[in-house]
Amino acid sequence: MAVQIAVLDDWQDVASGVVDWSALDSIGEVSFIHDYPADNDALVERLGAFEVICVMRERTRFDDDLLRRLPKLKLLVTGGMRNAALDLKAAATLGIQVSGTDSYKHAAPELTWALIMAATRNLVAEANALRAGLWQQGLGGDLHGKTLAILGLGSIGKRVAQFGQVFGMQVIAWSENLTAERAAEVGVSYVSKQELFEQADVLSVHLVLSERSRGIVDAQALDWMKPTALLINTARGPIVDETALIKALQKNRLAGAALDVFEHEPLPELHPFRTLDNVLATPHIGYVSRQNYQQFFSQMIEDIQAWSAGAPIRLLL
Repeated sequence: MAVQIAVLDDWQDVASGVVDWSALDSIGEVSFIHDYPADNDALVERLGAFEVICVMRERTRFDDDLLRRLPKLKLLVTGGMRNAALDLKAAATLGIQVSGTDSYKHAAPELTWALIMAATRNLVAEANALRAGLWQQGLGGDLHGKTLAILGLGSIGKRVAQFGQVFGMQVIAWSENLTAERAAEVGVSYVSKQELFEQADVLSVHLVLSERSRGIVDAQALDWMKPTALLINTARGPIVDETALIKALQKNRLAGAALDVFEHEPLPELHPFRTLDNVLATPHIGYVSRQNYQQFFSQMIEDIQAWSAGAPIRLLL
């Protein structure tokens, strides 16, 4: 009997065309699902028939309750090797295997730099003004000689730091685990947390979301920042205290924010980030690139083939 396979979180209706899914024809039938996340009752109705479910990182949440209500589910496959939306302990208890994929490492840093450039030079406002028949609405900012502050100097943070160095910026960094020696290895100056926020002309967030990092960019940290500074977040929404950031932006305590991630996704329709003039917001597209999707989906197919053959690969458990 054919295995029922769901490719979930295909919001843009692109998954079927990115790779050749016919490689799974001998295993089962693939269904592409474009709906946004829902409550568990709706998800049980939507997903109850599937033995294999492919998901994107941190879109639809699979908690203990949902997993227990999907008795047919045998394999979860996620894009990337980390997905905080999956309860791995519950999956293990229920005998559900979880596999991941590698990631294309350049997509998120490139999007980060696009946001930095666009916010600095008011590109969206200027482009929209031109379309409306206007011309040259204001003065853009500059990056050369300014200070780029990196919150979290991991693999993505390091690449963004390198971009800043190419643009002639002074690059500083801090995180709870960072040392001066590790920062110096990539030509970055290690500073204290308060110094990071105080000295930043552009502050870019690149921490992994954890209980320790949740809300670390709080009202105090935002108060340390210059009123001319920009905050960039392409990591995870809850790292920044959203209420505090909205207040700071409404009071023009910051020059602006460029955000790709939010506390709740998709972003609610009437959210202030959709309307504030000093916010450039994109719909969590940091990893949404053709090359990254090709890597995700091609390795998802490999994961399913290996599981079907009784030798699962890239297990997260």
